[in-house]
Amino acid sequence: MPLQTFRYAACGGFNTSLDISLFFVSYNFILKRQAVHIYSLTIGAHIAAFLIGFIVTFPIGFYLSRYVVFQETSVKKTKQLAKYFTVVFVCLLMNYAFLKIFVDMLGWYPTPSKLLTTIFVVTFSYVSQKNFTFRKEPV
Repeated sequence: MPLQTFRYAACGGFNTSLDISLFFVSYNFILKRQAVHIYSLTIGAHIAAFLIGFIVTFPIGFYLSRYVVFQETSVKKTKQLAKYFTVVFVCLLMNYAFLKIFVDMLGWYPTPSKLLTTIFVVTFSYVSQKNFTFRKEPV
């Protein structure tokens, strides 16, 4: 296994474990499986828990990717952050869509749904981060 792939798996595994743990704790203990009401907007507990995890894991994921996984990059940090945010935004939409499908449409339990969603999103994220965000610029 290439070192970069190992580092991505280790850092991604840590960040993914943190995300799933935050999801579980937020959903079951902070939100107590209750929807969140903000003015006239109602957010399902599973979506709110996913957003709580995102707020914590987004910056951690960027710094781990930049300084541990893709160290040999020559792209400026601000440019990488913009690219990273673009990929993460797509991942955010994928998370939302899969959770809506699995939980709201299929009636599956939220935590296993989050685990399955993570498999799809992590695969997309790795390919995108490697080939788009942290790709070595031609010299």
